This record gives sequence, C-alpha cells and structure tokens, in this order.
Amino acid sequence: MTIPEKLLKPYNPTDTEQAIYDRWVASGFFNPDNLPARHTVPFSIVLPPPNVTGTLHVGHALMLVIQDIMIRFERMRGKKTLWIPGTDHAAIATQSKVEKMLEKEGLKKRDMGRDAFLERVNQFAQESHDTIVGQIKKMGASIDWSREAYTLDEARSKAVRIAFKKMYDDGLIYRGARIINWDPKLQTTISDDEIVYVEERAPLYYLKYGPFTIATARPETKFGDKYVMMHPNDERYTKWKHGDTINIEWINGPLTATIIKDEVIDMAFGTGVMTITPWHSAIDFQLAEKHSLDKEQIIDWYGKLLPIASEFASMPISKARLLIIEKLQKKGLVEKVDDAYTHSIATSERSGATIEPQIKTQWFVNVDKTIAVPHSNITGIKSGDKHSLKDLMHAAVAHGQINILPNRFAKVYFHWVNNLHDWCISRQLWFGHRIPVWYRGDGNAQETFCGIDAPADDAGGTWTQDEDTLDTWFSSGMWTFTTLGWPEKTKDFDLYHPTDVLETGYDIILNWVTRMVLMSTYLLGDIPFKTVYLHGIVRDSKGRKMSKSLGNILDPLDVIKDNGTDALRMALIIGTAPGNDSKVSPDKIKAYKLFANKLWNISRFVLSNIPAEKSAALIATPPILTAEDQTLITEWQDIRADVTTDLIAYRFYLAGEKLYHYVWHRFADIIIEESKTRLQSGDDSIAYTLFAIYKDILRTLHPFMPYITEELWSLTPHTNGSLLMIEPWPEQ
Repeated sequence: MTIPEKLLKPYNPTDTEQAIYDRWVASGFFNPDNLPARHTVPFSIVLPPPNVTGTLHVGHALMLVIQDIMIRFERMRGKKTLWIPGTDHAAIATQSKVEKMLEKEGLKKRDMGRDAFLERVNQFAQESHDTIVGQIKKMGASIDWSREAYTLDEARSKAVRIAFKKMYDDGLIYRGARIINWDPKLQTTISDDEIVYVEERAPLYYLKYGPFTIATARPETKFGDKYVMMHPNDERYTKWKHGDTINIEWINGPLTATIIKDEVIDMAFGTGVMTITPWHSAIDFQLAEKHSLDKEQIIDWYGKLLPIASEFASMPISKARLLIIEKLQKKGLVEKVDDAYTHSIATSERSGATIEPQIKTQWFVNVDKTIAVPHSNITGIKSGDKHSLKDLMHAAVAHGQINILPNRFAKVYFHWVNNLHDWCISRQLWFGHRIPVWYRGDGNAQETFCGIDAPADDAGGTWTQDEDTLDTWFSSGMWTFTTLGWPEKTKDFDLYHPTDVLETGYDIILNWVTRMVLMSTYLLGDIPFKTVYLHGIVRDSKGRKMSKSLGNILDPLDVIKDNGTDALRMALIIGTAPGNDSKVSPDKIKAYKLFANKLWNISRFVLSNIPAEKSAALIATPPILTAEDQTLITEWQDIRADVTTDLIAYRFYLAGEKLYHYVWHRFADIIIEESKTRLQSGDDSIAYTLFAIYKDILRTLHPFMPYITEELWSLTPHTNGSLLMIEPWPEQ
C-alpha cells in the first residue's frame, strides 16, 4: 500500500490539531441536531461554567477531558449527545479583580459611578471569556458552541427574575436582619461556602466577669456583653438562677448582667461560663434570638471599633486588642493568658480578609418553610403535599434518583443539607443580577414591589430598585435548565432534561451541586441530573497543590505547545479515579507524548504491510483467519469489552490504562514484532488481523486521544473521508 506522505514524517501535533478541530466544527456534529439518523437516545451534559476572571488552569483541563471522553464515547455509541458550554460572571471574583486593576490606575468604583464601572467589568469579562473559549477548544472539547450561554446574559437574567419572584410569592424569599458573613475588605456578604478556615495560634484570655471567669480570644467584641450563660445542669453554678442579675465591673465601668441558662453551653470548655456577643457571632445570635436578648454592634463595617468602645473607637481590631487587654489588666480583670491556644479563623476566599459576623438586613431563602409542591417527579415527594426545600433536596439523593460518585461524598451532601440554615442571597456588589425588588416612600409608608420587570412610575411616586445583587450561586444553581430554554417549554428542555451527568470538582459539592438540586427540585419538581461525577485536585509530582508561590503551575497551553493535547489528556486521566486527587508532572506528560509517537509508528507499519493491490479486497472480503489470528482478535475484543464496561461505569482511568498497555506492550512490542516474518511471506491473514485490530484501536482510543486518532483515521484507506468522531463504537 502507498503510505500517505504525512506518515513518512514524525507526528507533529502543532501542524495537525487546529486543522482537525476546524474540521469537527465545520461538520456541525458537535450540535446533536446534525448527527446522523442512528443517533436517537439523548445524552446531555452542561459544562460547569468557568469564571470569567482570567484563564483556565490544569484542573479545568481535567474537567474538560473527563467530559469530552463521556461525550465522544456516547456519541460513537449512537447517542444524541449535547454538551452545552458557557461561562459564569462570578460576581465577587470578577468585581474584586477589576477593582484591583483600577487601583493600579488610581481609580475607585465609587468615583466612576455604577454604569461606568460595570462597563469596565463587562469589558474585562468579555476578554476573559474569549481567552477561556480558545483554551477549551485547544483541549479538543467537542462542545456545541451554537448553544453557548452566560450566567449574566439576557436569557439567564430573565429566568433569574422569574425564579426570584416565584420564591418571593411562595414566601420562601424574605428580607430580614440576621447574622451574615461580612467581608470588610470587599464590603459585601459572602456565603458559608466561600469561607476558608485558617488555623491560628493566638492568646486565649481568661477574664474576670464578676464572680465568673470567661475565656475569649476576641476581647474587642466584649464591650457590650451583658448576658452570662451557663448550662442548667452545671453543679458549679446552681447558686444562680435563670434571669438573675448581677452588678459587675467591666471594661468601661460597671454594668448589670443577666444570667441565662441554656443546654447548648459546653460545660467542659474553659470554665463552663460564657458571655455572648449576639452581633458578632452566629452562635450567640441564635442564642439571643432564642431568649429574646438585646443585640448591639461593636465593630463597624470596615473592621473598626464603634463609639461603645470608648477610647478605642475607630481603632482597627489588630491595634485595639492588646490595648484593651492592658486596660483590663490595670483593672485586675485578667486572670491568666494561655499563649498556646489554637483556633480556626474564618477568612474570605476571594479577598483573604478576616470575616466579621455582622447583623445586617438582607435577602434570604427560607429552607425550612413548607409549601405545597404543585408537581413532583421526585421519589418520596407527592404532588400537592407540603415540603420544605431541605425535604426536596434530601429526597432527590436519598432515593437514588441522583447517584453521587464516589458514593462517600453522599455523606458530605446529606450533612450539608441536614445542617442547612437560611441562605443569604444578597450581595453588596454592583456586578451581577440586581435584586428585582423596588421601593418607594419612607418608613411605615414604604411600598415594596417584586416583579420580573420594573414597575411603572405613577402618581404614587418614583420607584427605586434595591441596590444589592444576587449571590452568584442563585443563577448558576439554575444552569442545567436555563441553558435548555427554561422558563420556556422548549424541545431542548423536553429532550435533554434532566441532564445525564454533572461532572465537577469535589471541592464545590457544597457551593454548587447542592444549590442546583435546590433550584431544580423547587422550580421544576424534578432532579437536575442523574449522576454527579466528582473529580479531585490536580497536584504536582510531589503531591502539592499548584500555586504561583511554589512555581509549580502547569499552564495547559504551554503543555499543549510542547507535547500536544492528546499527551496532556492521557496524563490527566490515567491514574485519576473519581473523587481522588491526582499527580501530574512534565515527565508523565512526556511519556504520553511518546505514546502518541508510538501510535503514529504503529500506523505506518500496519498500513505499509498491506499490499496496495490487495487492500480493497482484504477489507471488502476478509480472508479466512488462522486459529492464531482468530485468537489475537478474540483477545483484543475481550480487552475492548473491558474498556467499554469501564467507560459505562465511569472508570475512565482504568479504560485508558488498559488501552495504553495493550497498544504499546502487547500490540506493538509483541504482536507486531512476531508478525514480521509472516508479513514478509505475504500472509494475508496476519495482514488483515493487524489492520482490523488497528482500526478498532483508533475507534476505542478516540475519546481519550481525539486528535491523533482522527488524523490517523483520515490517513487510513477505505474510510471514505468519514469522521472518526461519529463512527460507530466497536461492539462485540
């Protein structure tokens, strides 16, 4: 057979990959509407939308590889595969990044005004989007670009307003003063899931509070403490009854304190007695609500002390703390100091600032209120019965409608749902979905309007929209169905929802996965996806997280430039079981670059050993195989069947490893080497056997290494110019 000229040269992915991706796009087959008639059964995935804050990293690359393997495998199996792309506006992350950029220019958002600032943010987001899309394409993602979405585009914005109004009308969304996580640097609330806890060794101060001793690491919050709490069964304090008052000397002079007894108090911690600071502690706030206690703000929104702190007013916490202790020592109120105390400090994931719990009037989703469920496809939830959002979320996973892989993360899911409290959904940001609520009037005469569109001004006065925006997770929680056309009843929605798989990192099961279940079960009465596949963190060869400070970051584009996309894909997937962290290194990637070269050389050998005059006949009418060759084919079919089983069971790492070992160490090192003597004698049986196995290898490797397999397929005779990406998956 005449060998194509390309095969006579070494494989060069740089000269190959872009042209192949262009062929895929031009074919239209990324869009399931254009697939051949045999593709009937739907299979759908939504891409977890990357934040428009910059570029993709190697963890995103792993996500793309896993999802593309699923899509290519199911497309070859005859599924009507839909993979929807999109990006997330990521309000806090994007706004804070732009603000830092503006600081370098000597600008502040307040000076610019809301409209001008948002114009800059949108410009940055668009530039980031374009970079991200280019990177996704480089990874070979066979994604339907015609259906691309953005969490802040008009279609998603309308859906968000409709969802908000429905929850508002059902009494699930309310506005109230509750404890929230306040970021004093970003000047906004953040969710529990956006907090990073950092261990800190700090002094634990034992202070004399009248006849009691209390322990605290935060004396700066204690100015307004006028309630002292203890367990009702603590025998050390039976002398005092609930509601008793005592007069004590405190930081700024004498005050009257009230005894409160509650079983929540830990008798084993410290002295078993504590004072509470309801404004600056979530636990203390709950106790104050339970016992109808007063609440007073001690620290302002910028992390500085308020006038209640007397001479310490306007001081930042870091400066005031030791000065407060000095004052207490002079008054003889410091009993002892434990310098070996270690505790966790809540910090903002985005800004790094220490979180200050504050009471603030915000918008919340009530997760415990029960409402009648109008329609339900959720096992254990009957249409018409009353359930809370927590009930819906629990049932969706408890009855097996949603399968979480690996299963151990189901415990994480249930723990989060069972301990879920009302969700604060408002953010003090300019970038994002503005809360669709308007006000007019003042005080008791103020009117409130919640709607999909702004109310019309009339003789009653001008309406003013709420300044806050919605938590990003509110809109991204609706991602599986708003991308399919909801709230409209579309063909896409009817065919592809619930989606088949949600593939994402285990680190955002709380942030995102749970909220997708919440929004879907409430708004649709159905699950958002059938399977959740959770991947781990990609680490370096020493098991360290990749970071700029360590200098161990692998840029996917740099790796692709040096080794090709297929090598990166194989390096990321092999050795990567669901839910487990994995290691990747330049040496591992290089090994799979060599594997791509080996596959190229295998192709040249197999094709060069089919005589040109016999090639058409051999393919059209296979020769009678020897028993030895039939055994070789059966052996390969068994391997292929194992690979198919692994892919169906989401064991992508095992499937890839089996193919790698068979192709290199069995097919190349043994079968081809042992075939050379027979080939020289013109043995048609072995020539056909090698060719048949080789073509099957290309099919089976395609989901893992799409570029080189597609290129080799195009160079293989009698494929009639077809695309490997839509060839039928080889079955038994």
